[in-house]
Amino acid sequence: MVDIAFGPERGQRPDLADTRAAYLEMVRRKRMYGGLLLVIFVALMASGFLLAEDRNAGDFWRGLPQVFDFPSEVLSEAWAKRANLPGLFLDHVPALVETLNIAAVSTLVGALAAMALSLLATRGLARWPRAIPLFRRSMDALRAIPEIVIALVLIYILGGGPVPAVIAIALHTGGALGKLFSEVAENADLKPVEGLQSVGATWFQRMWLGVLPQVAPNWLSYALLRFEINVRASAILGFVGEGGIGHDLKLAMQWGQGRYDEVVAIFLLLFLAIVVIDRVSDHYRHRLVKGH
Repeated sequence: MVDIAFGPERGQRPDLADTRAAYLEMVRRKRMYGGLLLVIFVALMASGFLLAEDRNAGDFWRGLPQVFDFPSEVLSEAWAKRANLPGLFLDHVPALVETLNIAAVSTLVGALAAMALSLLATRGLARWPRAIPLFRRSMDALRAIPEIVIALVLIYILGGGPVPAVIAIALHTGGALGKLFSEVAENADLKPVEGLQSVGATWFQRMWLGVLPQVAPNWLSYALLRFEINVRASAILGFVGEGGIGHDLKLAMQWGQGRYDEVVAIFLLLFLAIVVIDRVSDHYRHRLVKGH
């Protein structure tokens, strides 16, 4: 019979022993590197914990059993005054509407900015290819600065209220969505863009007619997801004087005992609003991406 071989030379068979030895050596090497990384991670975590424990005013282990004291106190008072919860819900609905408005406007403004930044920072689509690093670093800077830092700076300039919160969340949203939008745009088919360019279409026309129809479902899906995140962010910014339901929650917690039923009512109202937004946006994201 004819000897059929698949080796480096005709008529030779590969040495399976060498292949097996090389594979086992590679596995051992990966396990060794993984073990070293695990040891380094554990050492860093332990050293970080010890450093934080030394700088902490109290004792972590001694205070650990008391971690549930405050939540139990809040819940017990709220349960004793549970008859007041429906009325408190109605009292704080206007603040919740303000929080939702802040999140909606900031998401819209940030998404519009992200659309422009993403197209200008996408390879193969950018209006000025040499400026791509500039637009990418701009999005990195917007993402790197937390909303609360921007809001605190704007409070000194514009004063308290919803306007600084909208600007702060919109700036961070522009950087975060710009990165996601750019990654989606990079996977767009360039044939429609090249066809429009061949008939003399402008850059804006190529983006509007050749790119946006392809990326719109994913872009809208990311924007809806970001809206959920911005609802939480706008509630958190209320703690620094930006208005909305977060501001009401801060005041209720500052008053302490006697207002804990209001704290629980605000938490429940915010939780229910986020759940509803999550379910509705999840439904529409599924329809946008899947088409049904």
